[in-house]
Amino acid sequence: MKTIKDVYKVEGMSCTACSASVNKILSEVEGVAFANVNFANQTVLVEFDPEKTSVKRLEDAVSAIGYQLVTDKELMADEESREAGRLRTARINLLASFSFAIPVFIISMFIPQLPYRNWIMLALSCPVMFWFGREFFVFAWKRARHWTTNMDTLVAMGSGTAFLYSLYNTFFPSATAMKGMDSHMYYEAAVVIISFILLGRYLEERARGKTSSAIRKLINLGVKTARVIRNGEEKEVLISKVRPGDIVVIRPGEKIPVDGHVTDGESLLDESMITGESLPVAKRVGDQVIGATLNQTGSLLMVAEKVGEQTVLAQIIRLVEEAQGSRAPVQKTVDRIASVFVPVVMLIAVLTFLAWLLFFPGMGFSFAITAAVSVLIIACPCALGLATPTAIIVGLGKAALHGILIKDARSLEEFCKLNLIVFDKTGTITSGKPSVSEIKWDESGNPGQETIAGISAAVAAIESRSEHPYARALTEFCNVPGNTNDLVEGFESITGKGVSGIYRQNQYHIGSPTYVTDKGCIAGEDLAEYHQLLRNQSFSVVYIARNSRVVAVAAISDSIKPGSADAVKELKNMGIEVHMLSGDSVAISSQIAAKAGIDYFKAEASPAEKSEYIRNKQKSGKKVGMVGDGINDSPALALSDVGIAMGTGTDIAIESARIIVLKGDLTKVVMALKISRQTVKTIRQNLFWAFFYNVLSIPVAAGILFPFTGFLLNPMIAGAAMAFSSVSVVSNSLLLKTRKIN
Repeated sequence: MKTIKDVYKVEGMSCTACSASVNKILSEVEGVAFANVNFANQTVLVEFDPEKTSVKRLEDAVSAIGYQLVTDKELMADEESREAGRLRTARINLLASFSFAIPVFIISMFIPQLPYRNWIMLALSCPVMFWFGREFFVFAWKRARHWTTNMDTLVAMGSGTAFLYSLYNTFFPSATAMKGMDSHMYYEAAVVIISFILLGRYLEERARGKTSSAIRKLINLGVKTARVIRNGEEKEVLISKVRPGDIVVIRPGEKIPVDGHVTDGESLLDESMITGESLPVAKRVGDQVIGATLNQTGSLLMVAEKVGEQTVLAQIIRLVEEAQGSRAPVQKTVDRIASVFVPVVMLIAVLTFLAWLLFFPGMGFSFAITAAVSVLIIACPCALGLATPTAIIVGLGKAALHGILIKDARSLEEFCKLNLIVFDKTGTITSGKPSVSEIKWDESGNPGQETIAGISAAVAAIESRSEHPYARALTEFCNVPGNTNDLVEGFESITGKGVSGIYRQNQYHIGSPTYVTDKGCIAGEDLAEYHQLLRNQSFSVVYIARNSRVVAVAAISDSIKPGSADAVKELKNMGIEVHMLSGDSVAISSQIAAKAGIDYFKAEASPAEKSEYIRNKQKSGKKVGMVGDGINDSPALALSDVGIAMGTGTDIAIESARIIVLKGDLTKVVMALKISRQTVKTIRQNLFWAFFYNVLSIPVAAGILFPFTGFLLNPMIAGAAMAFSSVSVVSNSLLLKTRKIN
């Protein structure tokens, strides 16, 4: 029998160590030929022999280590509501946990004489330990059964030890007092650890939901139905029922349902969501059209050629999915430390207990337990739990104040490692909006200011009736106050060519040079030379003719954004290599690259070619960041090590990226890089302080000084050292706010 190959959802994964555990357990199931966990999408691709195993066995294997394998296709299809439910549960657990933890902390720190103080703290701690934080203990136990550890183990060990030691002292306060030691309580440490880790889990769940919504938004770009002509009749059918060869009807304002070519009609199509280019494209009989692009003006008949999974939109969706899954998992620092730190600390605690029993039997069992607990208390991961989230929260807040949204800690870490940043052209380096750079008037006619003003008024009046982007650019440039389009007579618009009209008894033709000259209008020698000069410089050219003579030539281009060249220069000074990708022509791309100071560019690049460009640079050893704003950039944004989207761009690009520059200013990319470097530096400092006091004090807690000085670390001192390391971490994170961005 053939093997079954299918994709299932995995719930409960919170780190790359989790995905490794799921991958390992599934690979060990008899009959499984292949298992590949995609942590980014929370899915797993499994290939198995149905004669040797079953879906139920796969579910049981994953459940045994604390996760859930969702194989029901109906449940998987309703992923959006499931994500909302998980986020709602995480938020409730977070708020409820803090509502109990804060009173415990206040009582422990500031109300030492409160009657029944220990019993009140115990009562308030129980909901946090046994309900809101129960998953840490359940998962830690399940992983322990399989001889694996991760952050859950660390949390369970630290908070559980603090709670159990406090519980013992609550019920038996005289036991430690008999040895001359205080029966100190650590309830506040236990519940604060749980609460802060729940905060991190909530933020991760929210970020993950936003990432997966990018795919849903891409899917929603497509249309649900299409009008096809069958047996001479026009019928509306589901998009899944459209077949290659069908004749499809598209009306003005509608989206193209599938890929194909035009068989009848003319229109302008907005293809920016696919190509990223801002200017609409004229389509005539024989021209190719792409599904999900927007028909603006005329009606079209087209023949369907590529449908379903073969369309350009479907391929972009596939590219985004593959790119998100192809990222090499970044082993988080905390998980790496925990994998070594947890078993080492547990071993030290056991050795401490045994050493006291063997070498100091007269001190008794209770004394040995106290020393072992001191080791575990001082190794409590409270500061470790604070080290990353506090720096991230401050760093993200600082970036947000400057109009930069950074979605996760992984992006911060990877951003610092970039040595190549690739920019999209249109809408990223340039404004994405055509504008008139200059209008040259016919010198042979020697027009005066009054004549120029009159022609400008005519151009504004006539072009205000057109929806073409060039028309809007000309209208804005001429900038004639008041609405004079009611003075226009005989207005005519030819799609993709130009417009004509009579204004104050003068006939005007405005449009492409071919359109205007075909109307019998003649351009003087100076304007013809200027036209050629503009073409050599990659400008778009518009002729303005009055009656039978061309009186002006307008140069139209997509202007470079203010600050783009400065941003490129500063990135180079920081040691970052800068490239540019564009779907536009070589001539125009070359001109923009030169203005921005970019030495390397690739023109006429499709979405797939942009992704391949990123992939090839990564294979050559580069850490690549991609900056873009269009749907066509989304596969490259997802594939890159760090995707940066312009906030002025499409929702899909924003969802595919990990860093969002709200106002589309490239100087903010430089600022984001500097903030990320500061934040990662702070995280590394925090991780050092999180362990410095603890590691230094563990030998003292174990009693290494007792044979020489008679000093044994009191659990109270152990708790103080733990608290001091936490204070150091939080204080260092807060200093990040005041550091200058330079």
